[in-house]
Amino acid sequence: MSRIIDARGLNCPEPLILTKRAMDEGQVDRLVTIVDRDAALENVTKLAKSQGFEVEVENKEGDYYITMIRSGQMAAEATDIQEDVAVLVTNRYLGQGSDELGAVLMRSFLYTLSELKDRVKNIIFMNSGVFLTIEGSEVLEILQGLSQDGVKILSCGTCLDFYGLKDKLAVGEVTNMYTATEILSRASRSITL
Repeated sequence: MSRIIDARGLNCPEPLILTKRAMDEGQVDRLVTIVDRDAALENVTKLAKSQGFEVEVENKEGDYYITMIRSGQMAAEATDIQEDVAVLVTNRYLGQGSDELGAVLMRSFLYTLSELKDRVKNIIFMNSGVFLTIEGSEVLEILQGLSQDGVKILSCGTCLDFYGLKDKLAVGEVTNMYTATEILSRASRSITL
């Protein structure tokens, strides 16, 4: 079966996620993803190789046509995935520097987590990270989707009190430092932002 994905104009990580979804649906022996950004070209190419696809790239008037043909041999790293990942979010922005860029990166990170929801069990929000879990948050819809899919969304009660936000919590539940530490220490892997 062959499939074409037009991911032109889409921001990272959307071209990668659309391609991965198509791969995961199975019965796809030939897949073409069209992108218009160098980063998307690199990311989709790496993904395809890790998933056992042979890759050919053609540049047509600034658009990259990434043709992927299943060869059957998946890279070892793609098959060795542990579950029960806990994520600790300590800031409303991802990284340091521009808050505007940090907000875009955080949205992108959380959106990507929504695609890995079967591996992520808990997301804990501390300090200014709790601003992501309240009414009016730009990522609220993503977090609500994760919560509906069984990911526990936990916000630090002390942090919500400090910022005067406890009555504005819109997703998940309030937690404490002991519970957060216990979750992080028991997880097979944890990610801290």
